[in-house]
Amino acid sequence: MMNILNSIAGPADVQRLSLAELGQLAGEIRARIIDVVSKNGGHLASNLGVVELTLALHRVFDFSRDRLLWDVGHQCYVHKLITGRNARFDTLRQAGGISGFPNKAESEFDLFNVGHAGTAIATAVGLARGDQALGRDRRTVALVGDASIVNGVAFEGLNQAGVLKRQFLVILNDNSMGIAKTQGGLATYLARFRVSSLYEEVKHKVENLLPKVPVVGKSVQDALAHIKQGIKATVSPHQIFEQLGFLYVGPVDGHDLPHLVDLLQLLKDVAQPVLLHVHTEKGRGCSWAMDDPCAFHSPGKLKIEGDTVSAVKSERKSWTTAFADAVVRIMQEDERVFALTAAMPDGTGLAKVRNVLPDRCLDCGIAESCTTDIAAGMARAGLRPLACIYSTFLQRAFDQVFQEVVLQGLPVGFCLDRAGLVGGDGSVHHGYLDIAYLRAFQGMVLMAPADEPELEQILRLGLKLSGPWAVRYPRDTVPDELGAAPPFVLGKCRVLREGPDATILAYGSLVPTALEAAQRLASEDIFVSVVNARFAKPIDEDMVTTAVTRGAPVVTVEEHSVTGGFGSAVLETANRLGLATDGIIRLGMAPERFYEHGARSGQLAEAGLDAMGIAATVRRAVQAVRSAGELAPQTPAERATRVRRTS
Repeated sequence: MMNILNSIAGPADVQRLSLAELGQLAGEIRARIIDVVSKNGGHLASNLGVVELTLALHRVFDFSRDRLLWDVGHQCYVHKLITGRNARFDTLRQAGGISGFPNKAESEFDLFNVGHAGTAIATAVGLARGDQALGRDRRTVALVGDASIVNGVAFEGLNQAGVLKRQFLVILNDNSMGIAKTQGGLATYLARFRVSSLYEEVKHKVENLLPKVPVVGKSVQDALAHIKQGIKATVSPHQIFEQLGFLYVGPVDGHDLPHLVDLLQLLKDVAQPVLLHVHTEKGRGCSWAMDDPCAFHSPGKLKIEGDTVSAVKSERKSWTTAFADAVVRIMQEDERVFALTAAMPDGTGLAKVRNVLPDRCLDCGIAESCTTDIAAGMARAGLRPLACIYSTFLQRAFDQVFQEVVLQGLPVGFCLDRAGLVGGDGSVHHGYLDIAYLRAFQGMVLMAPADEPELEQILRLGLKLSGPWAVRYPRDTVPDELGAAPPFVLGKCRVLREGPDATILAYGSLVPTALEAAQRLASEDIFVSVVNARFAKPIDEDMVTTAVTRGAPVVTVEEHSVTGGFGSAVLETANRLGLATDGIIRLGMAPERFYEHGARSGQLAEAGLDAMGIAATVRRAVQAVRSAGELAPQTPAERATRVRRTS
């Protein structure tokens, strides 16, 4: 049997296939996705669930001119495979390869670089209005999935879309799941409808009647209204969406490819907003992904042997696991501590906490702003909430952090996983702004651990504070412990190594890397001090004063943008104290560039934040000083007597 997928150069080839051939293509696409994701990691279950839906969309619409907007862009793999990227799909999430999210640089069929949820409907409204204003006759489709319909911005988009006087199609891909099990009242409502006898009645009538709707001499809207009148689904979701100005159609089987094609053909030119409710199965076609769609939402590399599958895991503990272990211990000691997340219980480690203390973990769904406000309310009531949110996603709750937490002076702890460079997810997920925007908030305390014991110390200190605080840690494994650590004291650093030629002030995850850089430099007779800063706010003024007044170069190191980050805090502190700042060099992520997907180690090297890069920066600074005659070279023996190391 000929492989159809390898013959697909673009959507036009899909449009020429018979329905039987489309079915074969669906199977080939699933096999291709499973094969590549098992080797590279990536988003598996959600993409397996949208195979037929994506094929039907490209069969009916011409997205070289029509508009297709993706919500939670990680469900775009099928779309990529049939828009000219199959040959390079083996490079998925690899440096220089195919992104795991829609990417404008890859294809004309990708309209936005998008990895955050809730955005598709609103941006689609903007495109629809723009095309209409410019006299363009282009159809618009927003595909919403993985529970992002519960996001507040999605509802704001629905509210705006409902008043459009033109074609506008929203597809609600209802797979009963988000990234984790869908949370909230709307999710419960849809789930209750999905398991009711009414659901089957509605689905049966829609599936049987819609393909038979006569469109000659009668508008599609009138025909659909006639069907609606016959269904009388008073508790169906159409009661919600039609109140917002949409014509609701569904629910329909998202894996019935012929029916989807017929239905989309019928709906594509309806001259008013339409919401098509499609029910799919996350992980469809792969038994183990269907059995546990949460575990296989975004797995790393997989080992597949027949019907059994296992994750290829590092032997070292991850920061996420270390965080979960510490939180369990702390929550067992203090009944006031609650943990919240925004649809990321697995990614933040709270799934492990929830297994032990289910009544004190709350998943608020894809709603970071709401999660922050709930945490504020808990704190106001006397609890000690931990809002566990990826660094990149906390950006979505900036105003709530200010208005409901900081302005009130409430003791909410923000636990920011995936801070810094994240590897395969790339530019849509790097956490590189949290220090900059949180540092500006009054009373905010910012901390970062260098090893696992420090992470628990930070959590314990944070829970004693009377105001807001945050801790950041990367998507990585924890390093070897740095030795017996002195207790965390608010605003105080820890000196790890001393040397006269330069000082490295390192914050958080890059402290061990800075020590490795110092070791490299020592072999070249360049002896540097290494300081574990621990705090970006309040910053240790004694640390800054000591480093600057020595007269040797000071290099700040952080896994964050150099704009507004820890290095900026050092500069500002030196300036405020009247100290010279011309010897301070800041190392971090370049402020005017995006770091694309690839291995995290490669991204760190690209940013000059690996041991070799840090050593090179320090070496250049020391050599410049020596060349200027400001630091006379000494013999190795003389120099060694000036070096003192502490643990």
